[in-house]
Amino acid sequence: MNYELFIAKRIITAKQYKSSISSPIIKIAIIAIAVGIVIMMIAIATGLGLRQKIYEKLSGFNGDIQISNFDNNNSEITLEPISKKQDFYPEFTSVSGIKNIQVFATKPGIIRTETDFEGIIFKGVSNDYDWTFFEEYLTQGELPNYTNALSFDVLISEEISQRMNLKLGDTFNILFVKDDPAKAPWLRVVKAVGIYNSGFQDFDENFVIADIRHIQKMNKWREDEVGGFEVLLTNFDNLDEKSSEIYAQTPSTLNSQSIAEKYPDIFEWIRVFLSNTYLIIGIIIVIAGINMITALLVLILERTQMVGILKALGSTNVSIRKVFLYNAGYLILRGLFWGNLIGLLLLFAQKYGNFISLDPETYYVNTVPIYLDFGYIILLNVGTLLLCLLMLIIPSIVISKINPVKSIKFE
Repeated sequence: MNYELFIAKRIITAKQYKSSISSPIIKIAIIAIAVGIVIMMIAIATGLGLRQKIYEKLSGFNGDIQISNFDNNNSEITLEPISKKQDFYPEFTSVSGIKNIQVFATKPGIIRTETDFEGIIFKGVSNDYDWTFFEEYLTQGELPNYTNALSFDVLISEEISQRMNLKLGDTFNILFVKDDPAKAPWLRVVKAVGIYNSGFQDFDENFVIADIRHIQKMNKWREDEVGGFEVLLTNFDNLDEKSSEIYAQTPSTLNSQSIAEKYPDIFEWIRVFLSNTYLIIGIIIVIAGINMITALLVLILERTQMVGILKALGSTNVSIRKVFLYNAGYLILRGLFWGNLIGLLLLFAQKYGNFISLDPETYYVNTVPIYLDFGYIILLNVGTLLLCLLMLIIPSIVISKINPVKSIKFE
């Protein structure tokens, strides 16, 4: 029989335990553990959620990896065409983990209405385009279909819709300047069949999604010429690895660039954000551990006579330390239980209620995103329990300093 655990249970269930001098300190320690786990769960869930949402939005507008011509063009505009007759298109068979590869082309344009005008990026896509991203952020209408004849249907953002006073189903003009400024610009009369809101203002205020065949005609490209290819991965965590593989498998005349390379500032901001999150978690665990150390020392000092009696009966210091560590483990588990309960309620409320909003200009999202994975929640709980118990081993050495004769006489 594990008599250390038996004694620890008797201490926990004793009435004197609940009304002892150490009771307020024990409650504070439990609350500290609970509050700490709530803060850590929120920090991780929001940090990973923010990272995932930003990755999804960058990928939705650019693909995970873009294949384009080698040139000095650092803008969003594609200038020189690429033939679709590539070994990696329409399926990238030489590299695993590829979800889809789709063609695209972009051209600067100006939306002109009766009262206003606005510069935009006219992004052309084809029938191989993966609409999963825009399905999630579609707020009105439907997604355009570019499978059959040349389509004049376009997808615009709520940002453009509000700024240009355009509604679902409206037709409007887009002007495209020719290479020779002396010539009249191209004019396309298009119809807004869908409106989206990704919350990524830098893209929402610029991109209009349309049929790539408009750009091919204006640029006098052949039907098999496009501006570039977007590669979507099945697992974004393999971005760097797959980017290197794709670069090695593309012709020397083409360049491949991941979104991490294309938007280094955003990715660096995410890395700093997550580093701060991990720092906060470390500080909270240390604070929770200190609270538990205080509670354990009070418990030991309060039960000095019991320690003396157990030593007199032949118990070793190790056995008595186990009694108090079992006791402390119980307190930590109570704190973890209430912390998990409260934390999960808050996270689910935000995930499905979106009651906390953010400034999209700063955080690239409208509301606080939540990423729930029970794997990291379990790891967080196990890590907190083990680290707190390890921190308690040293103060429990106090037990070895207690003299059984003096402690028994003390009472």
